[in-house]
Amino acid sequence: MKLKQYQQQTIDTLSAFFKEARVRGPQAAFTAITSEPEQAKRLRGYGGAYKPVKGLEAVPYVCLRLPTGGGKTLLAAHAIAHARDHWMEQQYPVVVWLVPSDAIRRQTVEALKDPRHPYRQSLDDAFEGRVRVFDIGDFTQATPQDLRANLCVFVGTIQTLKVSNTNGRKVYAHNEMMEPHFSAVSPNTAGLERNDDGPMKGDIRFSFANLLHMHRPLVIVDEAHTAVTGLAHEMQQRLNPSAIIEMTATPRGRSNILHSVTAQELKDEQMIKMPVVLEEHKSWQSAVNGAILKRAELEEIAKRDREAYIRPIILFQAQNKDQEVTVEVLRDHLVDVKGIPPESIAVVTGNQRELNGITLSDPDCPIDYVITVQALKEGWDCSFAYVFCSVANISSAGDAEQLLGRVLRMPYATRRSDPALNKSYACLNSPSFQEAVRGLVDRLVDMGFEESEVQDNIEHAQPELLDGLFDRQTRAKPSFQVVVDAPAAELKGIETVAPHKIKVGPDESGNAKISVTDYPTPDEETRLFAAIPVKHHGVFREELEKFKAANNANASPAQRGETFVAPCLMAEVQGELVFADNAHFLEFHDWSLSDHSHQLSETEFSIRQVAETFEIDLDGDRLTVTHSDQTEQLSLDIAVEGWTEQGLVQWLDRKVRDRFIGQGELIRWLGAVVSNLTGARGIPLSSLMRCQFVLARCLQKKLIAIYEAESTKSYQMNLFGQDAAPSISYDNGFKFFDGMFAGVRLYRGRQRFRAHFTGNGQVPAFDGKGENGSEGEEIQCAVALDSIPDVKHWIRNVPKHPNAFFLPRASGRHYPDFVAELNDGRTLVVEYKGQRGKSDPKEIEALNIGKKWQAVSGGKAIYCRVEKELNGLDMRAQIIRAIQ
Repeated sequence: MKLKQYQQQTIDTLSAFFKEARVRGPQAAFTAITSEPEQAKRLRGYGGAYKPVKGLEAVPYVCLRLPTGGGKTLLAAHAIAHARDHWMEQQYPVVVWLVPSDAIRRQTVEALKDPRHPYRQSLDDAFEGRVRVFDIGDFTQATPQDLRANLCVFVGTIQTLKVSNTNGRKVYAHNEMMEPHFSAVSPNTAGLERNDDGPMKGDIRFSFANLLHMHRPLVIVDEAHTAVTGLAHEMQQRLNPSAIIEMTATPRGRSNILHSVTAQELKDEQMIKMPVVLEEHKSWQSAVNGAILKRAELEEIAKRDREAYIRPIILFQAQNKDQEVTVEVLRDHLVDVKGIPPESIAVVTGNQRELNGITLSDPDCPIDYVITVQALKEGWDCSFAYVFCSVANISSAGDAEQLLGRVLRMPYATRRSDPALNKSYACLNSPSFQEAVRGLVDRLVDMGFEESEVQDNIEHAQPELLDGLFDRQTRAKPSFQVVVDAPAAELKGIETVAPHKIKVGPDESGNAKISVTDYPTPDEETRLFAAIPVKHHGVFREELEKFKAANNANASPAQRGETFVAPCLMAEVQGELVFADNAHFLEFHDWSLSDHSHQLSETEFSIRQVAETFEIDLDGDRLTVTHSDQTEQLSLDIAVEGWTEQGLVQWLDRKVRDRFIGQGELIRWLGAVVSNLTGARGIPLSSLMRCQFVLARCLQKKLIAIYEAESTKSYQMNLFGQDAAPSISYDNGFKFFDGMFAGVRLYRGRQRFRAHFTGNGQVPAFDGKGENGSEGEEIQCAVALDSIPDVKHWIRNVPKHPNAFFLPRASGRHYPDFVAELNDGRTLVVEYKGQRGKSDPKEIEALNIGKKWQAVSGGKAIYCRVEKELNGLDMRAQIIRAIQ
């Protein structure tokens, strides 16, 4: 299962942290990673100094923050292999997977044991199917051979291990069935609990906790907000973890937040149903009625969704037992007053578990209503939950936040064809609209949305109230509706002409109601009439012309059908003109791994064995590796005669395989590497085997350096070399058009722009904020650009978007902030750069390629890097100087 982009970024950050921690220690690694500009911006209010575990300061302890619905459990499964490769350096580690409740424990064990489940598949892929999963209560089923030859995952609740007195607890108790695990353990081994009484008084306990202590497990804490204070000091000492990774949507102050994902990223990846449509009600009975009506409406829409089965469900939040609307009161109201069949209702509380054993996604399942108080806070996954109805006041952050999250998951993680099924719904009992909205806003912010994103993700029947609440002017988009005497299904296909502008649904009589929600371009208009049967053209054309006449003055150039092209950079390679992207250059670049040295110098890699410890020099950094760091002394009974150079080469091939290098070529090079280490360098094969993970990392780093060197050589040769012949092309250039950035996060500030190509209300969001929440310097640069009369129109360029303008770098791409067309037809590209970023080598490279693009354009293109102030010139003056 391929990870979403934000999930891959999260895993990449975790890997980078472990790699850095392996050399410099967790605290220095954490500081380095979280101080990087992009990461610091991502963390925002979640950053802070590293707080080590008391007594385990050398143990990495980090938290990954993902909003509800972000796939925390899937990421936890993927994290295991990365911790193994970059920190534990152990072929088959032991993992303790802690969850907050028995219900989630059962759910997690079931998923991890199911070979068809994505969680288990990710583990099988990483460990070649050698995976054993145990409920923590079944630890006696794990054999010494299991621990030596398989990834072993033990799933339990935090409460199972978190006790002040271990007497009587199964995992801490002496168990004769565990004796085989301790047969080779020295009786003097420190750190293990011992028997308090009986004939074996003073001897090491044959306990599961002691077994974990010896194997130094990777500890994963799912829904860690319930346990951060959580991993109590005594429990940490008993577990003796090699690393602790927390996963949560709502971290507490003690957590070391390494990476934070915004809820907007989940929305962009179609993981959650947004926006939330808010209905506030003056009484709880009214809120319940509104929820029932909304579910019925959604059910009718879902029946027409031919892509997949969906049965909308309401999640009711009742009040506590000492309050008015308890679970019992709410259930009786649904049955006796609203006429809901009892079999359609399930109650889930601490004492009632009416969903146990029920698959809500089953078409034969009768349940449409679920009542709870807070029992579904964590781990309850049902993407069919569409309506959240709280009869309580939602100002209580924790419970309401988690419960609201239960209705955000998108069915099948794919947007539905009908917009109503891409939204979630909240019916709230609140004495005032402002209180309901502010409660919902607080919940969305707590769940990962930025304040600036919240307005985009709340809908209401009275939008002017939302605008007043956020202190912003109402900027409703122009729209109109036409009812056509034809079945809605017959005209549904015209939505494909412009999905972000045209919707078709039934009116009260079942006829097609065509809604045009924004100004169509001439091309879209032509295709629209081509898709509508001729007999229906008359009334629709009449209404469309009225709409265009009323809104033409406010339509943007893009909406009026205008386009413009920014020329791309081209290069001549082997007599062929190609698009200037380094990936293309490398296709023509002839190089071989054999051209690069297979010898690792003493500085790059050296080993000195001292008693039970290896000291390794790695690229100038000294690394200490003990036996327990990489194979665990309990696993050291592998026969040395079974270790061979060829076996090590094959293992290294699997670890460092590169898509740019053929396997045969790589194996030959690795064979030469190993032969040099054991021959000329005189390093025993046994030492290399014991430190094989460190060697793999060293070689991977060397291969990356080789690839980057070849990439840079190709880049320089084709664009800056003596025989290079770069040029520009409009025919192959970047075309800017209406809707090219549809779906990206939009700017929602107060600034109104004169010349933005797609118009106000459709300006992609800017990066950065100013002091005290003011608009940042990038927006100030946009204002300066917008104010220059020579600028015909400009557009905010969206980094990494498939339609965005970019220039090549030796490694990666450079996406300037703004692209403009001047009145005289020239193209202007503007990149804003603050003081901290302009000396970055990548930014220097970006400036060089920008100037090269300008130089070869024959005066048709201008690249301008703008600073807040430069040689006494403000941003506007710098741009004017560039275009004169």
